[in-house]
Amino acid sequence: MTLYLTEGTNPDDVEAGHASGLIKAVKLYPAGATTNSHGGVRNFENAMPVLERMAKIGLPLCVHGEVTTPEVDIFDREAVFIETVLDPLRARLPELKVTMEHVTTKDGIDYIKASKSNLAGSITTHHLIINRNAILVGGIRPHYYCLPVAKRELHRLALRAAAVSGDGRFFLGTDSAPHVDPLKECACSCAGIYTSINTMSCLAHVFEQENALDRLEAFTSLNGPAWYGLPVNDETITLRKQAEALTFPEKIETEAGTVTVFDPMFPLHWAVV
Repeated sequence: MTLYLTEGTNPDDVEAGHASGLIKAVKLYPAGATTNSHGGVRNFENAMPVLERMAKIGLPLCVHGEVTTPEVDIFDREAVFIETVLDPLRARLPELKVTMEHVTTKDGIDYIKASKSNLAGSITTHHLIINRNAILVGGIRPHYYCLPVAKRELHRLALRAAAVSGDGRFFLGTDSAPHVDPLKECACSCAGIYTSINTMSCLAHVFEQENALDRLEAFTSLNGPAWYGLPVNDETITLRKQAEALTFPEKIETEAGTVTVFDPMFPLHWAVV
């Protein structure tokens, strides 16, 4: 399991959970940064006792890397977080192992690549495929709205280059979010994209475009376990390219309501067989 870090989290509880083998990481959400982050951290000093204990016992910290101060442009939140929060934190606790969850900018990619140790990043399927035009061009399209929000094309290209590079510090984190349509198609849409159904087909398409199919398994299935010290899954899947485009449902029905499936805006041919 992963614990949700709050300003009231007890360091002794965290250490006990880690010692039991149950807790493998702690997730830090700046309060208000994304869905269900209202209980996250507002004053980072209040969380320092837990972070110091984590650094001591080798428990990884996963961070949603954005500031939430209203004066910072939403497209700059990740870069500002790195400069004002993450870099000072890592200078203070260099032994703390940190994962930047769902990196979305060239700034984040470059920061991880420049690090000598104890820093990695997860990348979502959809951020490898869409930039902010998908949300805004031709009308507002809420099913492409997520947090961190999709950025400029130069950032998408940096994410793709990192994902297919073979660098073990980068691995898949889908951040797949099945918000029902009434919560997406409204005046104040929920942030999140549902990719679980077609993620592997989308990723195979991306890696094939980049002539890197031989690195797909490491990105999706090997780099993450290696980073967290977890065993690799025994079970496998097989992908096979089909001549005809695959058909995925546009929407699925759940007990909570209808959920729209991510549309990559190109045909998919890699099937999980």
